[in-house]
Amino acid sequence: MVTAVGYLRMTIEAIGAAIVGVGALMTTFRFVLSFFGLSEYTSSEIRLYLGRYLALGLEFQLGADILSTAVAPTISDVQLLAAIAVIRTGLNYFLSKELERERREVPPKPEGGALRGEG
Repeated sequence: MVTAVGYLRMTIEAIGAAIVGVGALMTTFRFVLSFFGLSEYTSSEIRLYLGRYLALGLEFQLGADILSTAVAPTISDVQLLAAIAVIRTGLNYFLSKELERERREVPPKPEGGALRGEG
């Protein structure tokens, strides 16, 4: 059981890291497209895009930390988990607030040509 949970924890940590890595690559791609004028992403849109991946990656990392103490935890394991949970939850909270603020500042993009007088 301990071995299975250990592998599961490592898998979930890897998934969280992959989410952050893929999000960073995709955000970099959007930034480069915008930088060279091939697309019209604002800096707020780019930050929102990356922020979503960071928030999701943090959730997976916290899940992996919880799994690490699921089987026969010691007091020091629980204390370490509590500290990590507080830090990651705080990061996620402030990241969510920042994303919410950015979302309010980014106007929704029009769908189709309805707002351009077409149709």
